[in-house]
Amino acid sequence: MEYNEKDIIEKCKLGDNNAFEILIKNYDKKVYNMIYRIMGNKEDALDLTQEVFIKVYKGISTFRGDSSFSTWLYRLATNTCFDENRKKKNKKTHSLDKPIETEYGEFKRDLRDDTYNPDEMLIKKEIQNLVQKAISMLPEEQRVMIVLRDIQGFTYKEISEILQCSMGTVKSRISRGRLALKNILESLEEPFFKNYV
Repeated sequence: MEYNEKDIIEKCKLGDNNAFEILIKNYDKKVYNMIYRIMGNKEDALDLTQEVFIKVYKGISTFRGDSSFSTWLYRLATNTCFDENRKKKNKKTHSLDKPIETEYGEFKRDLRDDTYNPDEMLIKKEIQNLVQKAISMLPEEQRVMIVLRDIQGFTYKEISEILQCSMGTVKSRISRGRLALKNILESLEEPFFKNYV
């Protein structure tokens, strides 16, 4: 379906829910994928994607058009990820592996695995998991750069606009991030993976 994004945005500003639905359909998968790569898990990605679009819905009237809508949207999404990471640093976590203490004794959690994967899919999934694990080990600023450039495919200029930093900063962080990612992947010592690095 062809549409003029500026017209859709103007309709959204006037409260047109159908226009907002079109906007969501155009960007929801892209925003989800970016957030998933930054955060490293599906549940956070789903929650934060929803949170981003709620923020867009509430704040679309503040979009002035100084940059493209996608730049504004991805800036909102990366800031939402940064905020969530700050919250998580202060949040107490509970291990799923640790037994639960009750008055009747200890109970271990058993999580059923319903997945079925042929060998090829298993190897592909393992590689994806290793890469995602390695990406999640990067410092946040490098992780965001790698996700935006190498996974989402943004240009250096677009990343510079989204993150509001200079082109030189973008290039150096991407370069350092790629080198750090390569070193992390090499250190994981997965024999079949060494052939891919």
